[in-house]
Amino acid sequence: MIKNIAKKSLVLALLAGIGFAATAQERVYVIDSRDVVAKSGTGLCWRTGYWTPAAAAADKAGCECDKDLLPAGTCDGAKGDATRGVAPKPTGEKITVAADALFDFNKAVLRPEGKAKLDELVSKAKAIKLEVILAVGHTDRIGSDSYNQKLSEKRAAAVKEYLVAKGIEANRVYTEGKGEKQPVTGNKCKGEKKSKALIDCLQPDRRVDIEVIGTK
Repeated sequence: MIKNIAKKSLVLALLAGIGFAATAQERVYVIDSRDVVAKSGTGLCWRTGYWTPAAAAADKAGCECDKDLLPAGTCDGAKGDATRGVAPKPTGEKITVAADALFDFNKAVLRPEGKAKLDELVSKAKAIKLEVILAVGHTDRIGSDSYNQKLSEKRAAAVKEYLVAKGIEANRVYTEGKGEKQPVTGNKCKGEKKSKALIDCLQPDRRVDIEVIGTK
């Protein structure tokens, strides 16, 4: 429990340092300097570690972000309040890069081809007023949970290190490793033995999700 609280506090500190702000008493969503909620490329609001349904119900963006999860009646008649005075939304672009395109199998050292893909991302980031880059590493299920968690973190960190070397401010890049927790292959890849067929089938799970959030 203490470890989780510390991690949440670290995330909030990182986000606050790059122009986002949130307090336990007032906001349970990540907001930018214009008081606009930051969203993922799929339109989901970024929550802080203080988010709960009850706290979201008290947040002015709660009905916009999580209407279906709030207590019944919370958002009745709130449509006008939710849309009144809302500033233009930040631009956001999310790309998913196959980890095999960035790294050799089971490695966390960037390949030349991977650096070329990240160079394209840097160009896009420098073309906008950058708020934050979120890099989330993922692995397949081969290997232990703890090993895959560390590998995903190392890969996300390698992405950050390269972006910073290319001129992106370090406090603009937030990294996280999800290990094997969020596979995209579902249950279509059968077996547990580390065969070439299984490695090939699980390739989509070995990925890094990178999201650039900013304004034009």
